[in-house]
Parts: sequence; C-alpha cells; structure tokens
Amino acid sequence: MPSIIPGVEELSAHMTLKQGTTNHLVLDSRSDIRNRGNTMFTRINRNFTALMMLALASFAQAGEPVDKAIAEKISTALNSPAMGLKVATVETSELPGMYEVQFEAGPLVYATEDGSYFILGDLFQVNNGQFVNLAEKRRDGERVAQLEALDTEDMIVFPAQGETRAHITVFTDVTCFYCQKLHQEVPELNKRGVEVRYLAYPRSGVDSAGYRQLVGAWCADNPQETLTKLKNKEAVPVKQCDDNPVQAQYQLGQEMGVRGTPAMVTETGQMIPGYQSADQLMVTLGLN
Repeated sequence: MPSIIPGVEELSAHMTLKQGTTNHLVLDSRSDIRNRGNTMFTRINRNFTALMMLALASFAQAGEPVDKAIAEKISTALNSPAMGLKVATVETSELPGMYEVQFEAGPLVYATEDGSYFILGDLFQVNNGQFVNLAEKRRDGERVAQLEALDTEDMIVFPAQGETRAHITVFTDVTCFYCQKLHQEVPELNKRGVEVRYLAYPRSGVDSAGYRQLVGAWCADNPQETLTKLKNKEAVPVKQCDDNPVQAQYQLGQEMGVRGTPAMVTETGQMIPGYQSADQLMVTLGLN
C-alpha cells in the first residue's frame, strides 16, 4: 500500500533486510544513498510535523478565533439590524460543535457552525462535583480588560490606608439607598487596605436628577467630598461641566451587564451585585 507520507517509498527502495538472529533494516552503505536517506528523513520529519500540527488544530482551545468562513456564516445568520443585534466576535467553545458568539453591547450565545441554531444562557462545566460557570468566567476576563482600559483620573477614588491589598470598582448612584449604605463602609474598607474606585451609573438614565447630581460630583473641585455629601443627602451646589465621563461610564456599565446599583467588580472581574458590609466584602475578596 502506498505511503501517505511522500518520500517513504523512495527511501525504502534503498533499504535491504539483513537476516540474522533478529531481523532489522539497514541502509545501503553507498554514500549517495546515505545522503539521499538523510534528505528523505528530513522530508519525512517535515511532513510528519505538518500532520501533527494539523491534528492538534482540530483540538482548538475555547476562546480562540475560528475559521473566517465559519465566522462569516454565523455572523450573516445572526446579525439582525431590526433587533439591534450585531455579532462582535466568534470564537471556539468548550461545547463540541458550538461556537461562542458575542454580540456588540449584547449577550453571549452558543451557535451551531451554520448559525441555524443558538443557545442563550450560561454554559456550565461539571468538574469534580463542582459546577463551573464558563460563560461567567469569560465575562470576568472581559470586565477586567474593560476596566483596565479606563484612566483612574476619571474615577472618584478613595484610596486604601497604608498598603493597598486590593481594589474594587463600584458603579454607583447617589440616589440609591444601598449605594449610600455601602459608602458608609468605605472608611472601614480603606482602613483594611481596600481601595474603592467609583464609576457613575445613574439608574434613571441620562439627564435625570441623579445624572445631574453625579455630574456635579465629577465636576466638583473636591469630588470625594461632594460625592460623600450627596450620598449623605446634604445640600450641595451642583456644578456642571461638559468634560465629564458620567455618560460614558453609564454606557460602560450597561455593556458590562450592570442592572442595578451598587454593582461592584473585583480585580479578577467578578461582578458582585448589591450591598455587602465591609466584613462580608473582606470575605468575598479573600482578605479576612
């Protein structure tokens, strides 16, 4: 049967079977055959390497880009201007035969290769009796990248006292009761080495009263003091300025899946919705 690797037949023609106590193959002693054999072995090795690379490619890791033709086919099937849905990325997933599809400012779904079917929801992996939310792990990484792209100069930061052991990023609204309650925990968090970085998230939307108050805090000469007074329901002159990041931060929160305030994000990208006391947060952060 012919070999699937070019060069094997040609090399075999210059090999003889030597009889003895053990049958083994030896190359002809002629120098030209030896040289040719070296060349053939090089070719065999090169082809074998190529075959191995091709085989390994079929076991692509989740989160890797897919073939352009597949990505285009899925995007064509799932793009929906009428519903405001546009595919941002198509990558491999841990689920055989399914691909991770991330919509721009939209959900993550798992679609078939031709885009005829998709699953909306989180994918879990069973690992030694534990349920691992693979979709949430992906979102964690995306949140880290999104927050790292921000400048802390655009945040209202309450730094840790002494050594900074961790930081949390908090989407906040001054009109939110639990945001006010969380803010009372900030001095204790700072004392325990946790830096608190605030981003604006006016729950009632842009141009609401809460939005204007947040703009006032970000535009103030002393943003920390103004934000604290607003959360304490103190009367504060609300200064407005055009060059403020409130609307952009609100849009970022929506993209990251914030649905209410406070919404805290850890350094690892974990989203913690709602209020937690300083003691609870220290446990959540693994700093207790």
